[in-house]
Amino acid sequence: MNASVRQIDGMEGLNALIGAEVAVSDWQQIEQDQVQAFADVTGDQQWIHTDPERARQQTPFGGTIAHGFLGLSLLPRLLTDQIQINGVRMALNYGCNRVRFPAPLPTGSRVRARFTLQSVESVDGGAQLVWLATLQREGAEKPVCVAEMVVRCFF
Repeated sequence: MNASVRQIDGMEGLNALIGAEVAVSDWQQIEQDQVQAFADVTGDQQWIHTDPERARQQTPFGGTIAHGFLGLSLLPRLLTDQIQINGVRMALNYGCNRVRFPAPLPTGSRVRARFTLQSVESVDGGAQLVWLATLQREGAEKPVCVAEMVVRCFF
């Protein structure tokens, strides 16, 4: 197991972390091939994402930008790269309470995510966690994505 992964001891450990920033991910580069692959999978081929030359000429971004939902889709992995909740046999993304994309994510940027545990609620067989996830772009003041992620963990 990766020594840098934060170990959390079940429900007791989770409850002790409510209100705390629990994890900050490593930086990750967002490249055009990743943006194009996301466009291909989702069918969202809007030129601001897929046409670097046109985006360079016709947008205020200086080039293509990643889909907001691409940034959102990175959050579960960025979280699980940083934490392990001991005793959990299965975890499921249950949804999001709120999602916002306050700033664009230019292709070629580096991002990282910060995770604050907002709440822990018992559910049948486990717990429902609400994480405030903030996806930051290196060197930018505003985040590119802010979401309340709801995760169900089963023990």
